[in-house]
Formats: sequence, C-alpha cells, structure tokens
Amino acid sequence: MNDIETVKALKGGEFLIRETAADSVFIPEEWNEEQLMIAETCVNFLAQHVKPNLNRIDEQEEGLMSHLMDEAGALGLLGVSVPEEYGGFGKDFKTSMLVTEKLGAGNSFSVAFSAHSGIGTLPILYYGNDAQKQKYIPKLASGELKGAYCLTEPSSGSDANSGKARARLSEDGTHYLITGQKMWITNAGFADVFTVFAKIDDDENLSAFIVEKDFEGITLNAEEHKMGIKGSSTRQVFFNDCKVPVENLLSDRQNGFKIAVNILNIGRMKLGGGTVGASKEVISQAVHYANEREQFGRAISKYGAIRYKLAQQAILTYASESAVYRASQNMEEATEMLVASGLDETNAKLKGTEQFAIEAAIIKVHSSETLDYVVDEGVQIYGGMGYSAEAPMDRAYRDSRINRIFEGTNEINRMLTVDMMLKRALKGELDLMGPAQKVAGELMSIPDFGAAEEETLFSKEKKYIANFKKAILMVAGGAVQKLMAQLGKEQEVLMNLADMLIELYVSESLQLRVEKLVSMRGEDSCKEQLDIMRVYINDAAEKIAKAGKEALNYFAEGDEKRMMLMGLKRYTKTEDINSTQARRNIAAKLITENKYCF
Repeated sequence: MNDIETVKALKGGEFLIRETAADSVFIPEEWNEEQLMIAETCVNFLAQHVKPNLNRIDEQEEGLMSHLMDEAGALGLLGVSVPEEYGGFGKDFKTSMLVTEKLGAGNSFSVAFSAHSGIGTLPILYYGNDAQKQKYIPKLASGELKGAYCLTEPSSGSDANSGKARARLSEDGTHYLITGQKMWITNAGFADVFTVFAKIDDDENLSAFIVEKDFEGITLNAEEHKMGIKGSSTRQVFFNDCKVPVENLLSDRQNGFKIAVNILNIGRMKLGGGTVGASKEVISQAVHYANEREQFGRAISKYGAIRYKLAQQAILTYASESAVYRASQNMEEATEMLVASGLDETNAKLKGTEQFAIEAAIIKVHSSETLDYVVDEGVQIYGGMGYSAEAPMDRAYRDSRINRIFEGTNEINRMLTVDMMLKRALKGELDLMGPAQKVAGELMSIPDFGAAEEETLFSKEKKYIANFKKAILMVAGGAVQKLMAQLGKEQEVLMNLADMLIELYVSESLQLRVEKLVSMRGEDSCKEQLDIMRVYINDAAEKIAKAGKEALNYFAEGDEKRMMLMGLKRYTKTEDINSTQARRNIAAKLITENKYCF
C-alpha cells in the first residue's frame, strides 16, 4: 500500500493503515544481560521448586501453592514491575512479560502466579490512592499477602457489568456492606486480599473494593474440580454483609467497570506471554521424546509426518511470540510519550495499555489457540504415552484448554477486536475511511502493473502484507456499508473480520522480527527464521482469503460481489513456495538442538 504513511506506529490499531519500520520493533533476540539473568532465575525456579512437585501441586497439597508463592516472592518474581518505592524491582513492561513467559511453563503454578502478580496486584497499584498502595503493594510484591480478583458471577461472565453483587453504606457511614456471590475466583483458597466488584445501591456501573479475607461476612465454597489447572485454587466466594471500610473503596464510585476492562487488557497480554512459554516447553518435550522414541528401527523424529508437526508447532509459537513483544514495546512507547506530555506514570501506564487493547485481544486469541495446537500435536507425537497420565502431555493438554476462556472467551475477544477498531474510526482516532475508499477506487480501476520494482529479501512478504491490509479494508468497508447498524449483531461476519485482522497483525509482527534479526545477524544465520516467516505468511494468505470469502458471500451480491471476490483473490495471492522443504529445515534444527531453539 504505497500511499500508506511509513511511521513508527504508536497508536493501537494503526497496524491496519500504516507500515512499521523493522528497526522500531522490539524482538526477543534483543534481551540484555540483566533480563536474561531474570529469565534464568525463572527457569531455575521452575526446575527446582515446581516441576519436581507437579503431582503434589495438582493434588492441592495443603499450603504447597502458598509456599511456592512465598519462594517466588523471596526471589522478587512477584514484584518485577512494581515500583521500587513499593518494594518491587521497578522493571519495564517487557521484562514483566519475560517473567510471565518463562513461568508460563509452570502449569498450575503459572496460573496462581499470573493471577497474583497481574489481576491480584495491579488494580491496587494502578488505581489505589497513596495510603492503599503503601498498605498493600509492598506485601503483595513480597508475597506476604496473596491477591485475588472477584469479578465473575454465576449470571455475569462476559457481560461483567450486569453483576448482581451489591454494596450499601452502613448507617454510621464507616463501612460498605457487600452482599453477593462470585465464582471461578483464582487463588481464592489462600488469598489474603480480594479486589471485589459490586454496584453501590442502584448504580448503573460497578465499583471496586479492596477486601481482606479477615473482614466479617466472607465464606468460601470448596475447591472446584476442574478439567485442568487442577493445582490452581478456584473457589466460589460469598459475601454476606461483608464489612469493608469506606477507605477501601478503590478509585471512584462507579469506576469499577473501567478498572475491570483495563486490567483485563493487561491480563490478555500476560496470558499471551504465558502461553508462549508453555508452548516452548511442550515443543521441547515433544522434540526430546521424538528423538528418543524408536519405531521400525529408527527415531520417530526421522519421519516426515512427525517433522511436520514439530515444525508447525515452532512456526506458530515463534509467530505468536513476535506479536507479544511487538505489542509490549508499543505499550511502553505509548506510556513514555504520555509521561513526556505531563501525565503521571500510573495514569500513563493505564492509557498506554488501553491504547493497545486491540492488539491485546488479538494476542490473547492467537497465542491461546497456538498453545492448543501445540499440546494437541504434542499428545499425538507421544502416541499412546501422550494419553497416559505418566507422561507430561496429559497435564499440558488439560491445562491448555482454559486459556481460550480465561480473560474473556476467544469469541468475545474476536468481536472486541473489530468493535474497538470500528469505534476508534467513528471517533476519528483511526482514519479507516480514507484508506478504505482508496482501496475501493483501486478495485474499479485497471490494475497498474507499472515498472518492476527491485526485489529485496523481504519485498515479497512486505507486498503480501500490504495487500492483506487492502483485503481487510475492502471487506470491512463493504460490511459497514452494507450492514450498517446491524453489523454488531452479525457475529459470524465479525468473526471473519477478526480472523483476517489476527492473521495480518501476526504476519506483520513476524516479518518485522525476522527482518530486524537478519539486520543483526546476517541472512546465513537466519535461514530457519526466514523459512518460518515464509511458511506462516503463505498460510495466512489462505486463511485471510477464506475468512474474507465467507463474509462477502454473506453480505454482498451481484456485480459488487463478483468484483470484491476478484479483489480478494488479488490481495491474497502469493507465489508458491516449497513449504514441505521449509518445514523440514525448521524441524531439522529443532531435532539437532533437541529442544525449542528459536
């Protein structure tokens, strides 16, 4: 898209209408020595404290998870992103994502860790007043206090603001009395501090409260029996006139829903990092098993069918990781700009995160579905042992499934992706109309083949990605024009558009990562990464074409439909590549290294 301005993308959603320079993105190959040491600490912690105790953790041995959290707190892992003034390390968002990724290989422990350090701590850190932060954050950062987050109710899951929990002011005005029921509360069994959402009287929106476990009026149901993440404490929490001091109202009255949404944006990003870490762990286990297991006289890693699976696991994981850290860097840059403009750091972090809510939703969907693919094929590579509880794939397979439900279901996140994009366009925050109109004009004109441009290493992929953007703008523009106010109710079309956006964002993130990596290490040192990029983008073109065709076949008709389908075919056309050989190359590298190595 030659007329799209090439700038350093600082606004969420701009990836659809702007190009991004490769040297402006952060890639994981750039971790500094300190960050690598922190990552090694996480890996060693899992090896020493978590992996030897996975069965005990799943059996929910009394006090074990709380003890592990204490151990993590002693190493500073619970307070990586907490400011130093509150007893944390004060590291940037990318570093906290790195910790989340590395601990993501910890099965149920990673759930407890993420719930505590994310949704259990951040509402108070970001929205608490000075007194609240001084009282709670240092102890949450050290692990002396454990945190939990009480939002979901039996009748309100995705529609969080419809919750029935209520709070009323006591007659003497010193306490709020909360009554209601919360369910699926992670860490509830050992949490000391709960962030609880309830509506005060007949308010339209939720308010948030800091509730200590020792306050009167709190009872817990027994632990839930779950498909996976069995070691994670999950309970219903009941509040019966629970007495909460008025000074424990978090932020302003009726600001709870905004708190919930913003914290969930961070949670989605963190889930992306955690699932990438889990995917890497499963791939390493699968590669090792494939190298050890022999059939028909040789290791099964020598067979093409197994090599395909290993390669595809790595392709999807490397692509997800590329998107995770691109967006993490963008969030940091947005925060830095807001601080430079005069906003205080806490509010800048909130607004910076909110700015990239679209990308957070995309990453949550892609990374969780990547992990599901990885564990499913992991079971298959292990064969009969994959179905045995004695081998690691049983636990990995069951633990993975919750991630497509956590932090908003993937269906909700898909619809949010498109909804947020269109709302920003209507507010004038994103100029989608201009580029969409240019694409519509291009469809009506004779294709300009022009003079052949000089081909560079990444010119084909850049052209494909520019055309993916045109395809999305064309289909989305047609959907808005044809369906207008009804579009919000046409969930299948929204899903189609979301799938197109997801594949675009991940494809571009991957291409930018590999381009930057080549500039750092040289082409000869990045052969497998180039293969990963080419295979992924080639597959993405087919997915975008399929999703676009399904949408057009629903809302378009006649000559307009024929014209748009022709345009879609043009914009998703790629040159044939030898994807079989590319996957063999990727698998060969994994097999030689005997682990995930990209």
